[in-house]
Amino acid sequence: MPPGYSNTSRPVAVGVNRIVPANCSKAHAEIMALSLAQKRLQTYDPGGPKQPVFELVVNWRPCAMGFGAVLWSGIGRMKIAGSGSKLEALTGFDEGTMHRQRPAEPAKRGNTLTEGVLRRQAVDLFRWFGGSGLIVYNARQGQM
Repeated sequence: MPPGYSNTSRPVAVGVNRIVPANCSKAHAEIMALSLAQKRLQTYDPGGPKQPVFELVVNWRPCAMGFGAVLWSGIGRMKIAGSGSKLEALTGFDEGTMHRQRPAEPAKRGNTLTEGVLRRQAVDLFRWFGGSGLIVYNARQGQM
């Protein structure tokens, strides 16, 4: 293991989507998890010197805002269930414009991205959510 790396597999923080109950468009699960982790660790840069390698696990690729937050956070690894239009097709959620160089960004910053973690379970959950009638929080749904 690299120096300073701790493979405890213990969560530092858990983030869930709080957009609707908080009336806050930036309260995405990734941003909530990162914010709580940074507060708990008492650093804005959990990827900084003398820090262990932290990992963020996400139920699908982050939207444009969440992806930017992950890159800026200093997190060393991100694991996602999947990417592509499956989430949008099942739920109606609009992930926003994705830069075409997005897949290369984590590696350029020394981060690793692993795709396919619990993919089937994530798709099953999105299928349930899409049929649940719960709010999909697109700010301008149908207007873009």
